[in-house]
Amino acid sequence: MLISQIRMQDGSVAVAVRVPGEAARVVKGAESVYALAMEAANGGKSLKDVVDAKGLAEAVDLEKAYAEGRMLPPITHPDPAHLHLTGTGLTHLGSAATRDAMHKKTTEAAEETLTDSMKMFRMGLEGGKPKPGEKGVQPEWFYKGNGSAAVAPGQPLTSPFFAEDGGEEPEMAGIYVISDKGVPYRLGFAVANEFSDHKTERVNYLWLAHSKLRQASFGPEIRVGAAPDDIRGTSRILRGGKVLWEKPFLSGEANMSHSFANLEYHHFKYELFRVPGDVHVHMFGTATLSFGDGIRTEAGDVFEIEAAGFGLALRNPLAISEEEEIAIHQL
Repeated sequence: MLISQIRMQDGSVAVAVRVPGEAARVVKGAESVYALAMEAANGGKSLKDVVDAKGLAEAVDLEKAYAEGRMLPPITHPDPAHLHLTGTGLTHLGSAATRDAMHKKTTEAAEETLTDSMKMFRMGLEGGKPKPGEKGVQPEWFYKGNGSAAVAPGQPLTSPFFAEDGGEEPEMAGIYVISDKGVPYRLGFAVANEFSDHKTERVNYLWLAHSKLRQASFGPEIRVGAAPDDIRGTSRILRGGKVLWEKPFLSGEANMSHSFANLEYHHFKYELFRVPGDVHVHMFGTATLSFGDGIRTEAGDVFEIEAAGFGLALRNPLAISEEEEIAIHQL
């Protein structure tokens, strides 16, 4: 089941569900995806059970809503400060050739010659998929922002005026709510653009935290349930309506050095991330970047990311904010 949120012509918000390949229909009496998810989490039910109990109303045209700018993020929180955008990197194996090269580097090179990134990657290869009942190695982790940094599908991803670069990262994101008892529940997975400043990151890896404090977009739809082991998608950049760059990307545990369960554990092990009522959008990394191929994005470029089985493609144009004076005032 795919679930999404749109703004109707009268300004109200509707929750839409569909099976891939079929028309979407409005969920009766659904205030939001968040409200449905919390009802399921607190009631010991599946999200599908809650949707089925409410029933479905009229069909809606998601493509039309998307074209008219009425597509919303597939989950929002009534208070944006309680939605957390986070992520993890160095989790994907990449292509077979890249995997072989990385294995060779990380197994043959002397420990003192490895970069911190390569050390982290090797740690994932060796301990990122623990056996049942065991704890695996913790991954790289970063914070992107709260719900105020979550951009709706179709809306601009805005790079701040001080940024060196604004580039896409095509990823899978896990979508979670925390029940009233402080228990994390996963709705499912969505395509995400973990928009980042790769040029700043390249200057010094200790600037990674700075480079990640950017907006992000995910959806337009959430695939409810577990993710496939092998996820295949395409990431592209359009400039002037024409494809500037395009490349396939792989995700899913068959293409990762960490299991989703291990990455989830090392995020939610922190009590801070188990606050009742909160929403988490946790992005799981990628091995495909246009920046790595020498692409430098420009305002007006359109990022487009899609993956089979995850619904409509995620599209966002790139914008750059105007320079502003930042002044600190003494109270």
